[in-house]
Amino acid sequence: MMNASDPVPEPVPGGPRHVAIIMDGNGRWATQRGRPRLFGHHAGAKRVREIVESCPDFGVEYLTIFAFSTENWKRTQVEVAGLMSLFRRYISKETRSLSEFGVRVRFIGDRARLDKKLIKLMNELEAATAHNGRIHLTIALNYGGRDEVARATKRLARDVAEGRLDPDDVDEETLPRYLDTHVLPDPDLVIRTSGEARISNFLLWQSAYAEYEFIDTLWPDFSKAEFGRLCAAYGGRDRRFGAVKT
Repeated sequence: MMNASDPVPEPVPGGPRHVAIIMDGNGRWATQRGRPRLFGHHAGAKRVREIVESCPDFGVEYLTIFAFSTENWKRTQVEVAGLMSLFRRYISKETRSLSEFGVRVRFIGDRARLDKKLIKLMNELEAATAHNGRIHLTIALNYGGRDEVARATKRLARDVAEGRLDPDDVDEETLPRYLDTHVLPDPDLVIRTSGEARISNFLLWQSAYAEYEFIDTLWPDFSKAEFGRLCAAYGGRDRRFGAVKT
């Protein structure tokens, strides 16, 4: 593993500053190998480290990963319990290495439904890495885009009701200040692995002008090389944000 003091390689010209990834395909990866779905989730967790460590190579400062959605509670009790155990183990195991690599970790999503031990570990990891700034890793855990907007709207409405915000001042720049991601730039590139071509309730507001890449690779097979290729391809796109190029 590189250290935070190591020189940062030259970034991909015009590459994305913020990449968000829907890490899909762990279960299918395991099934193809005749193994239980949790085996695939463990393999996927190992892949996270490689991609995080490769971010400086491609000039990526912000990486947001979709770890567990508000809809994932519908999975079997065995799989959900296994995932929660995996999250606790991952945080406990990776805190030191993430900090040494210069990664600042944040969590987004509704923590209310998570168990107290996991919440405690999440808070401790955020605190332990708060001084870092080489890479900003955001982990979406019990996260859903619609749920996030609903929670943000409640906070905004409360501020209006209590006189802290004038309704006439509410515009499209106001709501983002209430979102879980209010301290982050919007994603430039959103990647979904596993061949599915949908966004699955991920960063709905923030990704309004993001570029998308839907790839067939299952998440445990997603490599640094493929990540670099997608970042390079982003650099070649003509991003006009609704304007006409003259």
